[in-house]
Amino acid sequence: MVERKKAVVLVSGGLDSVTVLAMMREQDYEIYALSVAYGQRHDAELRAAAAVAARYGAVRHECIDVQLGAVGGSALTDHSIAVPQEPSTGIPVTYVPARNTLFLALALGWAEVVGAEEIFIGVNAIDYSGYPDCRPPFIEAFEKLAAVATKAGSEGRPLRVRAPLIQMSKAQIIAEGTRLGVDYAQTVSCYQADAQGRACGECDSCRLRKEGFAEAGIADPTRYIANG
Repeated sequence: MVERKKAVVLVSGGLDSVTVLAMMREQDYEIYALSVAYGQRHDAELRAAAAVAARYGAVRHECIDVQLGAVGGSALTDHSIAVPQEPSTGIPVTYVPARNTLFLALALGWAEVVGAEEIFIGVNAIDYSGYPDCRPPFIEAFEKLAAVATKAGSEGRPLRVRAPLIQMSKAQIIAEGTRLGVDYAQTVSCYQADAQGRACGECDSCRLRKEGFAEAGIADPTRYIANG
């Protein structure tokens, strides 16, 4: 019997990470799903993450509590900073300093413990908000760090950091997820979703999501606050 490959998959509960989860399920990985409660105002995504991790047969789902509100500097962790309702130039205030560095570091540690060979993250560098930690140079640099910062790497078993969506448009991601049977109504992408997971329909994440469904020619199943 062939042993299944193990992978740690970062699962936020949003559209991108759930698509990655479905992709890894199709490829028959033994999935260890990892979510992070970092003080995000849209914490309804964490409930979505737990639901989809169970749906896609994760061996385990862990949610690690690391409150980045103490660091501040982001509209997603500091309620005194408003979430922009219009597209902005440059890196927006919804950028969370060092978020993906932290997420991958946690995933790296857990991967060593469970014996996973790969870490998957749903970052995207085509239709995204301009965050520097969603770009190929960051993923490549972190993988190099993983090779020298871990026991596995020092023993010649470096962990791989995979970002299968990084060069895909939002429409392509949605089309792939739809092929895999992803129920996007279960996902939460909005930066200021309410307690029920309903989206504002106005923030940058909602805008990119809406445009993706429209470009893919697929009906948007998102529940918006305006229409319940």
